[in-house]
Amino acid sequence: MSSADFLIFAGIVSFAILSLAFFLTILRIILGPTLPDRVIALDMLVYIGIGYIAVVVIYTGYFLYLDIAIALGLVGFLATVAFARFILHRGRASEQIKQMESEPEPEAKKKRKRKL
Repeated sequence: MSSADFLIFAGIVSFAILSLAFFLTILRIILGPTLPDRVIALDMLVYIGIGYIAVVVIYTGYFLYLDIAIALGLVGFLATVAFARFILHRGRASEQIKQMESEPEPEAKKKRKRKL
C-alpha cells in the first residue's frame, strides 16, 4: 500500500467518522433534554465543520480553506459565549420574577390598586 493509497483511505474513514458524528450531534440537538445540551451540540457542529474543512484541505492541497476554518472557529467561539450569556441571564431573570412574586406588596402599591 503506497502513501497515496493510505491518504485516500484515511480521508474516506475521516469523512465517515465525521458524518457519523454530524448525525449524532443533530440527534442531540433534537432530543437534548436541556438548553445547555443543545448549545454544546451546536458548538460541536462547528467543530465537525472545521474537521470537514481540514480533510478537504488535505485532499485538495488548497490551503486557503484553512483561513475559512479559522474564521469558523472564531465565530463558533463567539456564538458559544453569546449562548452562555443568554442562558445565564435567562436564569437570573426567572429568579428575579420568582422573588418579586413571593415578596409582599408595599402599602403604597396596595393603596394605588384600591383607588384604581
